[in-house]
Amino acid sequence: MQLTRNLPLDPAASALLFVDVQNFCARRDGGEFKDVAPDEFERKYGWFFDKFERETLPNMQKLQAAFRKAKIEVMYTTIESLTKDGRDRSLDYKITGFNVAKDSWDGKVLDAIAPEDDEIVLPKTSSSVFVSTHIDYVLRNLGVRQLVICGLVTDQCVESAVRDACDLGYLVTQVSDACLTYSQERHDHSLKTIQGYCRHVTTDELISELASLR
Repeated sequence: MQLTRNLPLDPAASALLFVDVQNFCARRDGGEFKDVAPDEFERKYGWFFDKFERETLPNMQKLQAAFRKAKIEVMYTTIESLTKDGRDRSLDYKITGFNVAKDSWDGKVLDAIAPEDDEIVLPKTSSSVFVSTHIDYVLRNLGVRQLVICGLVTDQCVESAVRDACDLGYLVTQVSDACLTYSQERHDHSLKTIQGYCRHVTTDELISELASLR
């Protein structure tokens, strides 16, 4: 049998993971931007939020609805410390200088894709969800072998999740138009460099795939 990454999803062995789609970094009034002056915010993040709100977030909503309809596990990870003062967060996060405090508004998944009652949310304190949570243990308990990843930002936490998932033996699908970073150039470069680790599909392609499986 030929080994390949380009396999359609097996619904019984798949899960969808949203990475860092949370108030802290996916809202204009999120904590990541609290000290950024309005003119600097527009210069640095205006393109990002315009595209996120117009294209990326609607694609995420479509994916979430399609996976729920197909009864495939939908999961979330957010940047959030286990403590109020963030003493448990990674050295990198301490150096970066932000802390998403335990139980804070910043740590909540964006309302637009809010988890349903029994969907799993894993708070993390590092770039990769596989480093600072027990997601690998959870996925294996769920029988997941194929992991679909989307979220923010493409060339940081999303890319870290893709690489680590692959190294741990999962078949990874990255949804190219349901991820975003702070410029088109950075987004495209990340997709190009990570393509050896996963298969890339668009939102519409993946939804069509799910429909064909039913």
